[in-house]
Amino acid sequence: MTETLRKPIYSRILLKISGEAMKGEEPSGFDFNVVETISQEILSVWKLGVQIALVVGGGNFIRGAQFEKQGISRVQADYMGLLATVINGIALQDQLEKLGAEVRLMSAGIVLDAAEPYIRRRARMHLNRGRIVILSGGTGNPLFTTDTCAALRAAELGSQVVLKATKVDGVYSDDPVTHPEATFLPRLTYHDVLKHQIRVMDAAAISLCAENRIPIIVFNLNVPGNILRVVTGEKIGSVVEEQR
Repeated sequence: MTETLRKPIYSRILLKISGEAMKGEEPSGFDFNVVETISQEILSVWKLGVQIALVVGGGNFIRGAQFEKQGISRVQADYMGLLATVINGIALQDQLEKLGAEVRLMSAGIVLDAAEPYIRRRARMHLNRGRIVILSGGTGNPLFTTDTCAALRAAELGSQVVLKATKVDGVYSDDPVTHPEATFLPRLTYHDVLKHQIRVMDAAAISLCAENRIPIIVFNLNVPGNILRVVTGEKIGSVVEEQR
């Protein structure tokens, strides 16, 4: 990658990483080699001076919807899932700090000594001081996904873009894992996603991004260097934005 491409086009980003990304090939929990790799990728962007807010999911431990099928109430199952996001946040904070980054872990609605309570002004202060801010605990409420949390926090914190790191190259007309014939969609509007119910993020998250005019870039986290490529303007993945 040339030096020109290494200049970031965003000064503040919201990065959404799923819990599943942290388990690698393990059935659940962590693959610590994967956690280290993800942390190295984040660090490469932080070193460019980009302000990074990070929302992490908890699906490597628990998904509320799955536990609901086993007889646990959806609300209680979602609270369990929110706790899992804090566990993932602690793991990422520990690894990033070992690599030399300055990090603050914040939690919404879950009080632990390991994390600061999420306060918007405090989160913005940390970002302004060059700290990576890991946002755990979702919105602090059940029945809301961490995708919705990512869109909400991006709007609250003034992020210029939501980067959704996934296990596929971007957005497709159908699930490319089960439908190999699915068509890759490099550019969509918010309206396209909502009208055709394309699985990018849930409807609440898409609507929040649309209302606040925050573009969403969906890309493959498993390709080394992709976070840096997106932040420095390389055209990879799929972009969801306003119609131009």
